[in-house]
Amino acid sequence: MDNKQLVSKYRPLAAAAGIGSILGSGIIVGLSATITVWQKGLALTNSQVGIISAALTFAIAIGGFLSGTVSKSFGLIRSFNWTNFFYALGTLICVFTPNYLILLLGVIITGLASGIDLPLSLTVISHDAPNEKVSSSLVSSTQIYWQIGIFISYICSFIVSKMAGASGARVVFGILTVIAAITWLWRTSSKKFKEFHTAGDQFRADEESTSDTKMSSSSALKILFANNNKHCYLGLFCGIFIFYIFWNLLANTFGQFQTFTLVQAHASQTFATGAGIVLNFVGLAAVTAFSSVASSPKRNTFFVIGMIIQAAAMFGLAISSHALWPIVIAIGCYNIGNNIAGEAIYKVWTQESFPVETRASIQGFMNGFSRFACGLFAFVTPALVMPNVIRYTMFGFTALIIIGFIAGLCVIALEKKYGIIQNNKKED
Repeated sequence: MDNKQLVSKYRPLAAAAGIGSILGSGIIVGLSATITVWQKGLALTNSQVGIISAALTFAIAIGGFLSGTVSKSFGLIRSFNWTNFFYALGTLICVFTPNYLILLLGVIITGLASGIDLPLSLTVISHDAPNEKVSSSLVSSTQIYWQIGIFISYICSFIVSKMAGASGARVVFGILTVIAAITWLWRTSSKKFKEFHTAGDQFRADEESTSDTKMSSSSALKILFANNNKHCYLGLFCGIFIFYIFWNLLANTFGQFQTFTLVQAHASQTFATGAGIVLNFVGLAAVTAFSSVASSPKRNTFFVIGMIIQAAAMFGLAISSHALWPIVIAIGCYNIGNNIAGEAIYKVWTQESFPVETRASIQGFMNGFSRFACGLFAFVTPALVMPNVIRYTMFGFTALIIIGFIAGLCVIALEKKYGIIQNNKKED
């Protein structure tokens, strides 16, 4: 069976893991899009609204940090199977919340489950996939589901926006509850997935028997950074980590005020939100295109082009006259570059650069640290988007992209040096 057939065979597993990405982006966008509805329906103060938003960000970050520990404590597959049960529990609490404290509890539970699930989902794909080429293709495809989650949340929030009280927000969270519950049942009851997991155990056992270094789950990170390959692993870790931090600071922050930028250019609120939906389609098409080349060296070309487009978009906004259509075009270009040189390639890099036993811990750490950094950065975001300083902010964002670009090029060079790209070629 060739790799295309194997990718097709394992596609249902990627879908089950990818729904975790739908839920991850769904809770972030869903809360952001409905927070004013919650505020009116539950009579929340502005401080309470800020606490709830911050609590979700930090809960996702803590969940990322805990993913490796959860995997080791309960087992990779069992953790993968049950995280969405707790996600559903958290959103269900939100659906029936009578007040601020119960809503906060539900948001925290959901955020923790979401933060834990993403690294685990990708690691399960890597664990079960028969080779790294198939794994890279499947892992990159999960980013498509992330974009779908954003789109679903925006559409649902728009549809229920005129419902009375907090009813609209409860409906959105109810939809997330249903999706999470169905995913939990699918992951736990699928006979096909059990076969994949069993075969994955055998694949990894065969790899370990032929490896110079056996990676025990209890000492994986210690071995990772202390064995004979430490220079390889440390170099890849630092390069990926720096890239992701700088790229994500821009992606998270810029995503918060795209609509603001359009409104500042005298667009109507309807035009700004409608443009957001259209631009989300552009992003979905871009990440789908990247997914088709994620398992081949062509992805490096996509990365270079994508980072150049992102830097050019930010620089263009910095020198723009703030006319509407140049800004729309710049944001559209950014969404293309962001999706062919961003989260998707980060996921592939982390899943192919380190031994399977360490991937949940390493990616969980990177995700968690990045979320904390973005959460702290959010405190200064309002000051950055004021009309008198936004031009300088865009210059700063251009610098962030350039630093991330350099770090990404270092990762590509290290992959070539240590044979990761060549190994992928051999598996064709």
